[in-house]
Amino acid sequence: MSAHQYDEGHTVAGWTGFGIATVGTAVVGLGVCLASGALIVGGLAVVGVSVLVTWALHLSGWGKPPGRRPREEWGMRVRDSSAREGHEECVGCRIAGRRRGRPSTAAVGAGVEAGAGAGAGAEARVAAEPVAAESAG
Repeated sequence: MSAHQYDEGHTVAGWTGFGIATVGTAVVGLGVCLASGALIVGGLAVVGVSVLVTWALHLSGWGKPPGRRPREEWGMRVRDSSAREGHEECVGCRIAGRRRGRPSTAAVGAGVEAGAGAGAGAEARVAAEPVAAESAG
């Protein structure tokens, strides 16, 4: 790795995704220049594949969690051992269903999602009715 003093997230997942996305955008550019809808769609499909490949590599430990890492983990060939449990505040891990820490937050979120339908509004109205009746009397 270079002599820089910051962890810029140079990872196998990041560079692989970048390389695939570069090829995809070059195909899109060629499609625009040649006015070829097939090349444009094909290039966009390659860009979509780059997202999926980067995500898969991140989940398998070749990416990095959000934020700073310890200096000994800055190397590009260092695999992230905490990826299996998921990273806190990581959108990719949340989409994959991996959540770390704060189990009460997941339980609260599940309860909110389960009660977010018509029942939640009815409960709110029932709770508000006694207050309205007291102020009217």
